[in-house]
Parts: sequence; structure tokens; C-alpha cells
Amino acid sequence: MYKAIHLSPMLPSYDVPHTINFFEEIFGFSVMMGDETYAVLIKDGLTIHIIRAGDIGEMSFYLEVDEIDKWWASVEEKLKDLKVKSPFDREYGMREAHIIIPNTKTQVFVGQPIH
Repeated sequence: MYKAIHLSPMLPSYDVPHTINFFEEIFGFSVMMGDETYAVLIKDGLTIHIIRAGDIGEMSFYLEVDEIDKWWASVEEKLKDLKVKSPFDREYGMREAHIIIPNTKTQVFVGQPIH
């Protein structure tokens, strides 16, 4: 079985730099990484992802795990009828899978740092 490491909200924003500034000034978060379209902020070991907004009502979560490929092997068959993207490597150093949660407009990103 896999171990869940972090669960982070992914907040859609129509102005990513302005939203970053809000979290820095009001809540004391710092930027771990980011640009005009995407950022990860951190405070006391907790993270929030700021993403460029798409359709209103969309929500995302980022679940960091310790062994994404073992997790995927254990759930792949259960996800066969859902909209998913199997694990793949991202340019920012994470291996991720994407799942649309049934009956919602919510996407879960499941990821693990590439070592």
C-alpha cells in the first residue's frame, strides 16, 4: 500500500501573481516554485497550488504519495471506466497521474517526486 504524504488544494486564479501576493502578504506563505500560470506556495510544511483559472466551478487537489507506480498498479483496474491519465513524468520533477472524480468537476493529481 502507498503512503499519503501531502494533500494540497489547487486554487484556480484569474491573476496568478496577484493571488500569490495575497497568500504571501496575508498568510505568510512563500513561493517554492512558480511563474505567471502556476505556483506552489509553502508555509509550515503545508502547500497550496495556484493555477491559472479555467472554467468556473472547477476544483483540483494534489495528493503526494510515496510510491505512485505501486499505487497505480493497485487501482488501475478500478479506474478503467473513468477519465484518467496514467502516471507520467513532468518537466518540473514530479511523476503524476490525473483522475476526474465521478459526478464532479474535480480533478485529483496524484504525484511523487522523481528521484
